[in-house]
Amino acid sequence: MTTPAFGTYVIDIRDGRVGRVVGREGPRLWLRPVGGGPEWACAPEVTRCATAAERLRAETGYVNARSRGERA
Repeated sequence: MTTPAFGTYVIDIRDGRVGRVVGREGPRLWLRPVGGGPEWACAPEVTRCATAAERLRAETGYVNARSRGERA
């Protein structure tokens, strides 16, 4: 598998989270969740490109949580 480009939305297949690739440090990718929040690191081997539907689901979840006051 090739390493995802910066700015690409990927799925961390370990837990299903959607994140945008924001950095690379050694063998690890740094991902930021949709809507912001703490970044997390993972190996490129445990990621795959997010589909449009998966990205939309993550964005909708963030907007809904924000409307309920659960996220800033």
